[in-house]
Amino acid sequence: MRRKFSVRDIAVQAGLSEATVDRVLHERPGVRAGTVEQVRRAVADLELQQSQVRLSGRTVMFDVVMSAPRRFADAVRAALEVELPTLRPATVRARFHTSHGADGDWVAAELDRVLRTGSHGVVLQSPDSPAVRAAVQRLADGQVPVVTLASDLPGSARRGYVGADNRGAGATAAYLLTQWAPDPEDPVLVVRSRLEQDSERQRSRGFEATLAQLEGSVRTVVDVYDDDLDPSALEDAVAKVLEERPGLRAVYSMCAGAGGNAGVLRGFERRGSRPLPFVVHDLDGENADLLSRGEISAVLHHDLRTDCAQACRMLLQAPYTRSEQRGSASTIQILTPFNVPVQER
Repeated sequence: MRRKFSVRDIAVQAGLSEATVDRVLHERPGVRAGTVEQVRRAVADLELQQSQVRLSGRTVMFDVVMSAPRRFADAVRAALEVELPTLRPATVRARFHTSHGADGDWVAAELDRVLRTGSHGVVLQSPDSPAVRAAVQRLADGQVPVVTLASDLPGSARRGYVGADNRGAGATAAYLLTQWAPDPEDPVLVVRSRLEQDSERQRSRGFEATLAQLEGSVRTVVDVYDDDLDPSALEDAVAKVLEERPGLRAVYSMCAGAGGNAGVLRGFERRGSRPLPFVVHDLDGENADLLSRGEISAVLHHDLRTDCAQACRMLLQAPYTRSEQRGSASTIQILTPFNVPVQER
């Protein structure tokens, strides 16, 4: 492995001992393949950050722990890499621990590993589980602040939350749906994940409460689940629902991972129809392409770069305040095929 950085820099980035990193760099036997890959990822992260931050002098190290769809985890990484240089006078670097579809036990184990290796703060996106809450408490007891991103852990020892107003986003989805599909007798297909995410819980509450408020009754909601692992499975699930409910058209996708919304469209195509309205979250490249082609009706979007910058600033301020820090919820933008930003297409 090429040596562009010191053993110490690589060890800090990887969260490993200098001795272990030295063994990997010199290709000595007895090192697990997973450890070798961990060192390679650390070197790759250092290369990405080299042009953006100074590696000399005092460095603040944050850890980003996420159980999230791959497209969202990639978007967070890209946003942070842009925002880290703006956090001067601090020199901030980040280590990423991400897994799509991982449960609370995996997140708790990663948080405990961060506590053992040392960190100045954690940005966390996670399922809400007792194991995660206990791990967040251990970090707090160890003077490692945690800020939740995109999905909260209300009532936990985390220092604050940054992200969208998820309840408001769900309410907005309900409002749009009632404008495009005004008959309350028409059911709506809702794409969810199987993980217990507070973000989805709040979106669901806002969505269903607003449907009831606007229509005077609760519209029938048919759930399908996307595990962010096999879009063809979601396609099959949608096609099966349409076989039983051939008149269904309205879709609200709360959480679809990479390829998920395209899988929903293929499920409709197999039954000779298309969804209308089709409301989704987050303007990544995939959704931007679908939106610009008119295959989805609207994207509920918020500025992830602002969220990431605010999360880092809250962690930087954490040593100077004992109280919970309140981040402002991001404003939801409603994007249609007529106002999708050109650079996102």
